[in-house]
Amino acid sequence: MWSLSASLRGFYDDNINTSPQKVGSFGFELNPSFSWDVPLQQTEIGVRYNYGLYYYQQREQNGQDPIDQTHQFDLYLDHAFTPRWDGKVEDSFTISQDPALSGNPTVVATRVNGNNIVNSASANLHTDWTREFGTSLHYQNVVSIYENSGGTANNPSYAGLLNRVEQSIGLDLEWVATPTTTWLVGYMYGLVLFTGNEPIAQNTNPPYSAANPNVYYSGSRNSQSQYGYVGVQHTFLENLTGKADLGVQYTDYYNDPSSTSSLGPYGDASLVYTYDPGSYAQVGVTESRNATDQVQVNSQGQITQDQLSTVVYGSINHALTPKLTGSLVGHFQYSIYNEGQVNNSAAEFYNFAANLSYAFNRHFSSDLGYSFDWYTTPVAGQDYTRNRIYLGVTATY
Repeated sequence: MWSLSASLRGFYDDNINTSPQKVGSFGFELNPSFSWDVPLQQTEIGVRYNYGLYYYQQREQNGQDPIDQTHQFDLYLDHAFTPRWDGKVEDSFTISQDPALSGNPTVVATRVNGNNIVNSASANLHTDWTREFGTSLHYQNVVSIYENSGGTANNPSYAGLLNRVEQSIGLDLEWVATPTTTWLVGYMYGLVLFTGNEPIAQNTNPPYSAANPNVYYSGSRNSQSQYGYVGVQHTFLENLTGKADLGVQYTDYYNDPSSTSSLGPYGDASLVYTYDPGSYAQVGVTESRNATDQVQVNSQGQITQDQLSTVVYGSINHALTPKLTGSLVGHFQYSIYNEGQVNNSAAEFYNFAANLSYAFNRHFSSDLGYSFDWYTTPVAGQDYTRNRIYLGVTATY
């Protein structure tokens, strides 16, 4: 029902500030974690917590705080009310500085000082009305809070730019065409409310009016979206499954008269292949609009509202021997900015990681790994590359 583990790793990071001006550092990380899963007759409950402590030698030598800390807490509750009614509630809470933990798509690709919080909660009610027809009612709430606040129009803070509440509610109609294929058609409504209540941009293009204000505030980027999509879930083989949702997203930036509405693609597709015990591969792609930390005003007095991000990801986990396992993980994000000075320009974010893990027994293991990040953007002074290598041990009970 429960598991307790702790990892200790030594590492070298050649760009601890994720900046064009690289500063490297040796260090170590400590990651204790706890998980608790309770399967009951009609209910399953799970709790997982992971703490990360990261020490950077170079920061201490420069008189800076050498410690970063992260917290990740996950909770889920799955309950079958009847054989045809099933509900699930999930919540994921994260405090971090690392861009890799900020969500998917990645909103800020650089390190952000402070205790930055992302809480994602979701609820789903699935009903089989008949053997062939079912519905899925789903709701999601994501709260993002950055500690960096008190910005000005010429130097906005992350809190002013990105503190927000994102909500969505939708309904999917599902048709079981065959035992291996399920089709669906769905609708979803989304609302994004920026809560920083701070100035975020200065307009230098008079004359000023309601459609061309002198100063923009956080709420100027509030938006509402409507999604329509069709989807399919298919089992190709017992060990090969795939799903795809494809449609459109219409977004209205109702708090900014100078902005125009957007109509663009929306999609989520993935394929999972389990080809051997302990060995599996996964690939996927998503496309949707998401928040951005860029906001610069263009010559028409428009600010950057958001970005359209295409994310392609893949991973493979392969058991080389009964005790030695290797894994590869890749992630690519291509984001096109909407309006503002960087309108129609693109930022690209690449991540690659490789790991080897050797299990001495079921309680002790060691691992060796490498990761690479590359971020390129039309915004001057933000491109960077980052290499990290680590060696560690893990104890599990």
